[in-house]
Amino acid sequence: MCGMEFFRSLYHYFLARLGSFIYGRPSRDIFVIGVTGTKGKSTVIEIINAILEAAGKKTALLSSVRQKIDDASCLNMSGMSMPGRFFIQRFLKESVQDGCEYAIIEVTSQGILQHRHRFIDFGGFVITNLEPEHIEAHGSFEKYRASKAKFFNDAALYSEKIPKLFFINSDMRDSRYFVDAVQGNSKIVFYNKKDVMELKIKTKLIGEFNLENIAAAIAFARSRNIDWETIKNAIELFNGVPGRLEFIQKIPFSIVIDYAHTPDSLEKVYKTLKNRKSKLICVLGSAGGGRDAWKRPVMGKLAADYCGQIILTNEDPFNEDPENIINEIESGIPVDYKNKVKIILDRKEAIKTAIKSAKKNDTVVITGKGSEPYMRISGGKKISWNEKEIALKILNNERIEI
Repeated sequence: MCGMEFFRSLYHYFLARLGSFIYGRPSRDIFVIGVTGTKGKSTVIEIINAILEAAGKKTALLSSVRQKIDDASCLNMSGMSMPGRFFIQRFLKESVQDGCEYAIIEVTSQGILQHRHRFIDFGGFVITNLEPEHIEAHGSFEKYRASKAKFFNDAALYSEKIPKLFFINSDMRDSRYFVDAVQGNSKIVFYNKKDVMELKIKTKLIGEFNLENIAAAIAFARSRNIDWETIKNAIELFNGVPGRLEFIQKIPFSIVIDYAHTPDSLEKVYKTLKNRKSKLICVLGSAGGGRDAWKRPVMGKLAADYCGQIILTNEDPFNEDPENIINEIESGIPVDYKNKVKIILDRKEAIKTAIKSAKKNDTVVITGKGSEPYMRISGGKKISWNEKEIALKILNNERIEI
């Protein structure tokens, strides 16, 4: 670690420790579950929360979608899945004061690098999966993987909760790597999608990846001795998470919005919707201008593999030229497919074009934003954004500002 990185790490470590001191280390008085992984974190958090609530438990949760303490819930407008600067410690303190028994927290690789997981006494740990993401921020996939494992290792060593429960998807890449990261007085529980398939639960969620999310929640709930009928009923009543394979309409054609912004998650969405045997009209960009440029042509190739029509558009360019991002996505699309591609820089116009071109039984799938409340552009500016509302206005022939 170079000198500047060392002092930056020390600075964040100090903030984490100071936050715990100021708020009296509230995690000692509540069961905290940390959920990490490349994808599925918010969905797993919401399913666990639904089961715990069905069992009569008072809960708090903090994810990229929302913040909730008991009955009070609001959207996460910070743009950060795992906020820092004392936020988590204050959140846990308020949760304890409101009598919550459980707090479920989304844990990100970049949050781990900044020690936001430290001085929190986690009792449960879930990893959903592991695929390449934030490569440029971390330097390599191996360093990204190591940051995830650091959460397991640090928590196993420093959390005061005994025993500590680690839930690992046995089907995921490098599952053994995370087993090796667990030390001390800890218990490892493996889960996978076959667990759910054998139980034959009737879920409203579609896609094999959601079976993995459900399996993680079931494994945790059973570890807390929640009865099977409560678990089963909560899962069967669960309607999903906003912006995650969310259907805006199904007839006469479908419109789906999803947060997918990595090749792995994008392919899972496309594969799930393609199984419906409908033509896919795909609206996509590549989130995160200035980082993860490697994924752009890969996503273009995936769109060509699954979509009958592609509309490339803008998506959180930050300080990078959005046309450059789109051109890099297009570079992965085979030449003989280019006649099925449209480039419409304005995202609202792109969504409108996709919806207006859809015919009976088609599926318009709009990926990258999901339920995010902002579009992030140059100069640190944010534009208010609501993908669902935009789609509904277009459907109802209401005026949208282009």
